[in-house]
Amino acid sequence: MGRAYQNRKVSMAKTADAKAKVYSKYGREIYMAAKSGGIDPSGNLTLRGLIDRAKKDQVPTHVIEKAIDKAKGGGGEDFAPARYEGFGPGGCMVIVDCLTDNPNRTFGDVRLCFTKTKCKIGTQGAVSHMFDHAAILAFKYGDEDAVLEALLSADVDVSDIENEDGKLTVFTPHADYAKAKQALTDLLGEIDFEVDEIQFMPRSVTPIGGDDVAMFEKFLDMLNDLDDVQNVFHDAEY
Repeated sequence: MGRAYQNRKVSMAKTADAKAKVYSKYGREIYMAAKSGGIDPSGNLTLRGLIDRAKKDQVPTHVIEKAIDKAKGGGGEDFAPARYEGFGPGGCMVIVDCLTDNPNRTFGDVRLCFTKTKCKIGTQGAVSHMFDHAAILAFKYGDEDAVLEALLSADVDVSDIENEDGKLTVFTPHADYAKAKQALTDLLGEIDFEVDEIQFMPRSVTPIGGDDVAMFEKFLDMLNDLDDVQNVFHDAEY
């Protein structure tokens, strides 16, 4: 699968000014994970992975605890996932993942980002069929065979394993995320994952150049400015 996953997911923290938005995004994801899967990270691997990533991105502990406390109380905001798909400058394909408490507002905001940058928002499934929805787990370990055996024994559908300079990167379908992480934890104990994410990975790339590059970057910046946007995935190469 290569290292495309590192380049095709748009960072939500390009500048120090974006920290507050990053905290908000993690807060929403942690709240949703705790509400749906339980507030105990030891029994909720999705929540544990989010907390680990949040800490690596220097999200303050009080932000994490506040999100879990909201889920514990059962109150607070009622966020729901929303996904939008379409075509960016040069015909590249884009997926925008959101968490929202007002779907009509979020759709209007995201659609405006598309229209103001001469992009075209599509219907559900318009481009996602050209991406693999994959779980990605990267960590330092040298025995690729042992890892593969543990994953297969746990009935994990392993898409690929990369071994580069003592770092293994495991790719599985997103539905096998929890099983894969548990199998690795059972094998190796506590692991410091360098990558612990579920992403949309493009099956091919769309080269863009010239004026399309500037327009695409403007498009991404506009999306990043929206509080409801959690992640943006694309197949553009420039």
